[in-house]
Amino acid sequence: MAALLEQYRKRIQTELDRVVDFWMKYSHDEQYGGFFTCIGKDGKIYDELKYVWLQGRQVWMYCRLYRTVERFHRPEVLEAAKSGGAFLQRFARVQSSDGPGKCAFCLTRDGRAVKVQRTIFSECFYVMAMDELARVTGNEAMQADAESMMDQLVHWVRVDSSGLGRPQMPGDPPVNSMAVPMMLLCLVDQLTEGREKQAQKYRELGDWCVKQILQHVQRNDKAILENVSMDGKEIPGCQGRLQNPGHALEAGWFLLKYAKAQDDTKLQTLAVEMFMDVPFHTGWDKQHGGLFYFLDADGHCPTQLEWNMKLWWPHCEALISYLMAYSYLKEPALLDRFKQVYDYTFSHFPDEEHGEWFGYLSRQGEVVLDFKGGPFKGFFHVPRCLYMCEKMLDHLLEKIES
Repeated sequence: MAALLEQYRKRIQTELDRVVDFWMKYSHDEQYGGFFTCIGKDGKIYDELKYVWLQGRQVWMYCRLYRTVERFHRPEVLEAAKSGGAFLQRFARVQSSDGPGKCAFCLTRDGRAVKVQRTIFSECFYVMAMDELARVTGNEAMQADAESMMDQLVHWVRVDSSGLGRPQMPGDPPVNSMAVPMMLLCLVDQLTEGREKQAQKYRELGDWCVKQILQHVQRNDKAILENVSMDGKEIPGCQGRLQNPGHALEAGWFLLKYAKAQDDTKLQTLAVEMFMDVPFHTGWDKQHGGLFYFLDADGHCPTQLEWNMKLWWPHCEALISYLMAYSYLKEPALLDRFKQVYDYTFSHFPDEEHGEWFGYLSRQGEVVLDFKGGPFKGFFHVPRCLYMCEKMLDHLLEKIES
C-alpha cells in the first residue's frame, strides 16, 4: 500500500512542478500586470484578453502554494500573486453611475472592461484571490475587501438579484442552479479557515448552502440534477434533466470537507454515496473510459453538443473527491476508484513534450483542442488537484509510517 501511494505522490509532485513552471514561464504580463490565459500548447500567447475568473484563480493558486508548500515559498511566486492582485483591484470592478459595480468577465490586456456576465462567478473568484492574498501579505484592507464582496454576493443570491442585471422573464422562473450554492460553500471554507470570528459569521450561510446542494439529489437518489426548482423539485425539459458529473463530484468534496469540519458523519456519508458514487455510475464511459462532460437523465442527447467530450476539470475533481473520501473513510473501494480515474487521467491529459495538460479530448480520448489555456482553462483546476492530492498523500503516508 505504502509503495503504491508513494508512486502516486512522486508522479503528482513532479507534475505539479511542471505545471507551475509552465505558467510562471509563459503567462505573466510584465508590462501591464496580471496574467495571459490564452496560451497555446508550446506557450505562445494567441489572445491577449484577460478573463477575471482566471486572474482571480491564478492569484489564489499562487498564494496557496506559496503559503502552504515549502518548495513554492519563493519570492517570484509571491510577486506574481501580488501583481495579479493589484491588476484585479485596479481593473476588475466595472464602474457604474452609483459607484463600483459588478466585476467584469473579460478585460483587455491593459484592463479595460470588455464583457460583464450576469452571474456571480467573477466576484466569487475575486473574493478567493483577495482573501488568500491577504493571508500571505497580512493586508487587512484586502481581507476586508474580500468580505465586503462576499456580503454583496450573499445579498444578490439570497435577498435581491437585481444588481446582477438579469431581469426575470415571465417564461423563465427562478432556478436553483447547483453552481451557486457550491461556489458560496467554497467561499465559506476560504473565508473561515483558521478564523473563529468568520466561522461564526458564515455558519448559517454554510448550512444554507448544504441544504441547497442536497436539493439536487433527485429521482429516488439515482441522479444529481444540475438545475432544480427553488423548492427543490425537478423541472421540465432539457434544463431539468441535465447532469454534470464533474460538478457533482466537486460538490461532493466540498460537502465532505464541510461535513468533516462540522463533525457531521451523516453528511459525510451523503457526500460519498450521493455525490461521488452516483455521478461515477452515471458518468463514467464504460466503452472508452473517462467521465462524460454532460448527460441527460433520460438518455436523450444533451443540448450541449460537447456532452461526450472528456475534459480536464471533471477528472481533476474526481481525483480530489475519491482520494479525500479514502483519506477520511479508509474504504479500499474508494482508493480503487481513485486509481481508475488516475490511470485514465495521467495517460491522456498531460503533455509530456511541453508541460501542462491538454484540456479537451474526444470521447475516444484523442486531443481535440491542444491549447493549454483559454477563456475557461487557466492555472487552477490542474494545479489545485495536484496540490490537494499531494497534500492528502503526504498525510496518508505519514500515518502509515507512524
